[in-house]
Amino acid sequence: MAVEARVCDEDIFCPEAVRTAREVDDRLRELAPAVRLSRERITLLGRYEHVSAALLDWRSFSSRSRPWHDPDSVRPEILLVDDPPRHTQVRGVVSNALSPRALARMAEHFRADADALLREVAARSGEVIDAVAQITQAFVYKVLPDLLGLPQAGREHLYAFGNMVWATLGPPNELFEEAMRDTGPVLEWVDQCCNRENLDPEGLGMQMFRAADAGEITEPEAKLLVQVLLSAAADTTVMTMATALRAFSRFPGEYRLLRAEPALLRNAFEESLRWDSPSRMAGRITTRDVEVEGHLIPKGERCGLMFAAANRDPRKWADPDRFDVRRDTRGHVGWGYGLHACVGRVLALLEADALLGACIRHIERFEPAGEPVPWMSAIGHGPARLPVRIVAA
Repeated sequence: MAVEARVCDEDIFCPEAVRTAREVDDRLRELAPAVRLSRERITLLGRYEHVSAALLDWRSFSSRSRPWHDPDSVRPEILLVDDPPRHTQVRGVVSNALSPRALARMAEHFRADADALLREVAARSGEVIDAVAQITQAFVYKVLPDLLGLPQAGREHLYAFGNMVWATLGPPNELFEEAMRDTGPVLEWVDQCCNRENLDPEGLGMQMFRAADAGEITEPEAKLLVQVLLSAAADTTVMTMATALRAFSRFPGEYRLLRAEPALLRNAFEESLRWDSPSRMAGRITTRDVEVEGHLIPKGERCGLMFAAANRDPRKWADPDRFDVRRDTRGHVGWGYGLHACVGRVLALLEADALLGACIRHIERFEPAGEPVPWMSAIGHGPARLPVRIVAA
C-alpha cells in the first residue's frame, strides 16, 4: 500500500536556503523519493528517474497549474501554462520563426558582438572583474533585445523584469516582495516595447505578429510571445553562462582542455547546465493519483520537479559535483524535458557558442577572486556577481 510523501518542515525558499540552494536541494533529494513541504503544501521530486519521467508525462503532471500559480502575475501567461494541443500550436509559431536561414544570421551577429566584447575584456588582463556584469550580462542584454527588435530606450529595466519573472515562480515571501517593489516603470516599459508598432520590422519579435496576421495565433498572444522570449531567454542564459565561467575558474584543467579542443564547447555549455542548473525546479499539478516508489502523490497536488537536484543525482551521474567537459550530458534536465523543454534552447546555444567561443580565443584563464554572490530568487539560481581575475591569451 502506498504511503504519503515524507514531510519536511524546512523553509527551503528563505534567503539563507537560497544562498545554499545546492546543498539544500541535494539534501531533499536524498531524504525520500517524494518530499512534501509542510509550509508550502507542495510535493517535491528530486531524483533523476522520477523528475525526467514526470516531465515526459504531461498528462499526469500538467502544466496548467503549479505551486503559487497566479494567472494575474507579471509573467506572460502562455506556453508555460499550456498543455497540448494548444501548447503545440503556439510553440510551433516560435519554432517556425527560427528557420535555418534566420539562425545563421543570428549566429553571425552574435559572434561579432561577442568578439568585440571579449577584446575589451582581454584588454584588462590581470584585473579582477565581475564576470556577470562585464561579460555574460553585458552580452545577453545587448544581443537579445537587438534580436527581438526592441527599441533602445528602457533596456536598463531588463534586470528588474527578469528578477520579477523569476519571483513569480516561487512563494510570496520576502524575496518576492523585494523583487516586486517599485515595478511600475518596469511593467510600463515591457508593455510598451513589445507592441507591434515599437518593434523593428526585421526583428524576431515581429515574426510573432506576422503569425497573428496569418491566423496562427491572436494579436494579444503574439505580444505575449514576444514577452515570453524576452523573459525566458535573458537571465536564464546570463546565469548559465556565468555558471560556465565559474566552472572554468574552479576547474582550470577543464578550461585548458576546452581551449585545446574547441569542438567541446557546446558540450561544456551543456555540462554547465547539468553541473548547476539555472532553475531549481519546475511546477506541475497532478491530474490523477501518482505513486512514486511507494509514495502517493494525490490528484490535484501541486508539485515541484527539481531540475538542479536531479542533474546532480549520483544514481544517474558519476562524480556529479565535478565539472567535466567530456561528460556524456545526454538526458540532463537543465532545459526541462519532453514537450515543455525550453523553447529558447536554440537561441541560448547560439549565444553560448558565440560568447564562450570568444572567451576561449581571448582569455587564457579565469582565476577565482572571491566568492560568487548568488541571485537572490527562490527558483532562479546562479551567480548574480562573479569576481574573477582574467588573464588574456
